[in-house]
Amino acid sequence: MKKSSFKYQRVSGTTAEYCCVPQCTASSKFTALRFFTFPADVELRRKWIVTIRRDRFTVTPHTRVCSRQFKSEDIREPVSEKGRRLLKKGAVPLLFEWNNFSLPTPRPGVWERRERPAQEDDREETPDDAPEVPMQHDYVSAPDPAIVDLVLEENTSLRDENRLLRQQLERLTLKQRFGIHRFAASDKDIRFFTR
Repeated sequence: MKKSSFKYQRVSGTTAEYCCVPQCTASSKFTALRFFTFPADVELRRKWIVTIRRDRFTVTPHTRVCSRQFKSEDIREPVSEKGRRLLKKGAVPLLFEWNNFSLPTPRPGVWERRERPAQEDDREETPDDAPEVPMQHDYVSAPDPAIVDLVLEENTSLRDENRLLRQQLERLTLKQRFGIHRFAASDKDIRFFTR
């Protein structure tokens, strides 16, 4: 896989700013790039840190994100020739090396319909005089009353058995509770548990 690289014109200057985004090697030595500081708004700053994937990251006044990480519509062009390019309010960096500097395709909403591709009808046409083949299952027919009675009777007997077993379980758990009366018959057990 060939890695694409950016080539910009070098600028001679005394200070250089660098992009803090992982895998981004952009610096202010190149003229076409603009570097933006982190926003003062706490919530927006948190969004920036999450999207650039930097855990336990300390933002300083010198921490910058380059303009390559933002959509072009998020950057306001300067009014004059000497003006600075600024970010629109609420802009968040979205274009990164790990997503090939492209936006993910938006997922359709739950209630949005999308057209399904037309499926080709590969079935052969049956002539009109061909006899109809009955389906394997007939869901419309009513069940036999004798079978319904057997199922209801079995259901009732299973419910009764379940109720009896629950009562028996409750009686046994009451007898097996942990307490002094459980060990009263054995001096050895009393000594073991009271050491």
